[in-house]
Amino acid sequence: MSESRETTQPTKATQPNKAQNPAPIQEPEESTQEIKPRPKKKLGGRIGRFFLNLLIFLMIVGLGIFGGYRVGIGIRLEREKELVTQQLSDQFSRALVDVQFGNYSAAQQRLEYIIGIDPSFPGALDKLTEVMVLSTIPTATPVVSPTPELIVDDTNYEGLLAQAQQLVAAGQWQNALTVLDTLRAKDSTFHAVAVDGMYYFTLRNLGVDLIKAGNLEGGIYDLTLAERFGPLDNTAHILRDNARFYITAASFWELDWKLAYEYFYQLNGSGIWDGTMTATERYRIAAMRYGDQLYAEEKFCEAYEIYQAAQNAGQLDDDVAGRARQAYLACYPPTGTPAPIITVVPTATVPSYPNP
Repeated sequence: MSESRETTQPTKATQPNKAQNPAPIQEPEESTQEIKPRPKKKLGGRIGRFFLNLLIFLMIVGLGIFGGYRVGIGIRLEREKELVTQQLSDQFSRALVDVQFGNYSAAQQRLEYIIGIDPSFPGALDKLTEVMVLSTIPTATPVVSPTPELIVDDTNYEGLLAQAQQLVAAGQWQNALTVLDTLRAKDSTFHAVAVDGMYYFTLRNLGVDLIKAGNLEGGIYDLTLAERFGPLDNTAHILRDNARFYITAASFWELDWKLAYEYFYQLNGSGIWDGTMTATERYRIAAMRYGDQLYAEEKFCEAYEIYQAAQNAGQLDDDVAGRARQAYLACYPPTGTPAPIITVVPTATVPSYPNP
């Protein structure tokens, strides 16, 4: 009888085929270590660095602003210095013009003003000394000698040049121009540089003399011609500007007294004239007429100021002087005598009683 028998030896497990059954993917084991948190940066350190950077930035900006401010101050001071120098140079040039006209008082005032601001201004002290000496010398009446008849030989160029030089040296400007015009018309290339130089010198001096004599238009014309041969010096330049300004100021005469007054105010004391009246005389008259205009408009305070300006330039007319006094009283009325203060003392009332 066959009985099923159990094997007493252990049966070997069948090895699986690695090729057929790949090894199972092992899942990562969970880490049992505790994850430590990152240390947080201190807030106080970041705030400190922020304020430090801000402070450095503000210091840089402040230094930049301070440097710009110093540069700006330097530029402003330099411009002010240039402006003062220009003003002093202008006053010095005008003083030279005053000396040319013999107006030594005005020249002395200008020079003293220059020295008061800049004692080291070039030439101011020497010119002031010269002006003070000239002001003490009596003015001699010039004797005009007759001009000999001019004879021009246009066939001898060298002779014409020598004749022109002699006339220029003698100060006969008009005759010198006649000879120079003749020579230039004959041969424009003959000693061109020397002839141009004599043209400039002659036209410049002729223009100055004409303006001093009151021929403003003629002087302006000759100085403009001289400028074609070379730049004008300060004296001639200022004379021409004053002559042009005088003509402009005179254009308002009897048409607009206010403008006439304002324009001639700028020429007051310059010594320039038009052959009939000086700028100072026109300024005085224009001031009186403008003051009368303000007086008629009952602007008494303004009228009185203009009357005073006219009086500083010369004597007022009798009727104008009367209006000036009235304008002063209207502008500055006299203070009246105050009424006496009366103190009222109240009277005591005595009560009355009935008879018993």
